[in-house]
Amino acid sequence: MDHAGFVLSRPHRTLVASGVRATYGDITAARSALRTGSAPIVVGAIPFRAEDRCALLSPERHEFHSGPWQAPPGLPPLPHGRIVAESPTPSEHIRVVENLLAMVDARVLEKVVAARSVLVSCGADIPPLSLLARLVELDHVGNGFCADLSPAGASYTNSYLVGASPETLIRREGTTVSCWPLAGTAARSTDPAVDEARAADLLSSVKNQHEHAFVVDWMRARLTPLCRKLAIADTPALFATPDVWHLGTPITGELRDSGTTALDLALAVHPTPAVCGTPHDAAMRAINEHEASRGFYAGAVGWCDAAGDGEWMVAIRCAELRGNTARAFAGGGIVRGSRPHDELAETTVKLRTLLSAFSAEGEKMLKTT
Repeated sequence: MDHAGFVLSRPHRTLVASGVRATYGDITAARSALRTGSAPIVVGAIPFRAEDRCALLSPERHEFHSGPWQAPPGLPPLPHGRIVAESPTPSEHIRVVENLLAMVDARVLEKVVAARSVLVSCGADIPPLSLLARLVELDHVGNGFCADLSPAGASYTNSYLVGASPETLIRREGTTVSCWPLAGTAARSTDPAVDEARAADLLSSVKNQHEHAFVVDWMRARLTPLCRKLAIADTPALFATPDVWHLGTPITGELRDSGTTALDLALAVHPTPAVCGTPHDAAMRAINEHEASRGFYAGAVGWCDAAGDGEWMVAIRCAELRGNTARAFAGGGIVRGSRPHDELAETTVKLRTLLSAFSAEGEKMLKTT
């Protein structure tokens, strides 16, 4: 697999980085390199669990471009893929959700995110940039990312995290901080009338508003000590992706200390209840008990420069690539009132973002899950 470097494609700006000056499997080493100026910029991915090794590096070259990423000519085609394994299976996922819902009903948890993954096998190695190009093309505003995971250690050699996340974990420009947390989901429809009705139902849903409020409260609690001003919209708005509607709340703030970097901010708020749950420690324990390792899914992917500016996305709608395989992940928030079969359906809709890139065959296989 050719080295693909790092790409973060956003509607307003794209960062492309290549070459490797230094790698950081330890987040403390990456923060030190930024603070001392030995790394002009750090790019890469942070795992879901804080105790796992990160995959950050200082590139030899980087450049910013306005607008979404423009794929270079001559990329190899994506090979066809098929789903060869599911973890857990759909029926097992329903049982997991039932167990977690019992913990919510017993008030051990207020919210917890249950995730599952599917393994796609292809007839040839999957070119990371070819998959990225397809995802950026499919995303209506050009979101996408590709990060080399090899700094995380030998088990991630020649592995990449590729996806098209719609959710900004945190952005820092000067002393201005912004984010747009998403929680609460409804599937889109190709019928405009049905699509509009689903959006309206999501906006008025007590269950989804309740789920969303946990994320906003978390961001408020984590950012207030770091910001001298913090503006949070009173009510969430609709946020559309090609496959789903989300509830989203824009948040902006002004830092108390200009020395607080974008990486510092990302670590302060990650993982949010949108991908973990609340209370945080109890939700994390439940996830560890009920799921295999998420790796870099539900982590963060992005960049931070020596001036402290940067942008980090929540690592969702993504897959970990290893040779000819891609493990794609999706999750859903379990709160009081959740229904297990609905939660399974939500993960299926979210998986479509990644799997539809692997042609009609991948889409057909997804419908059988």
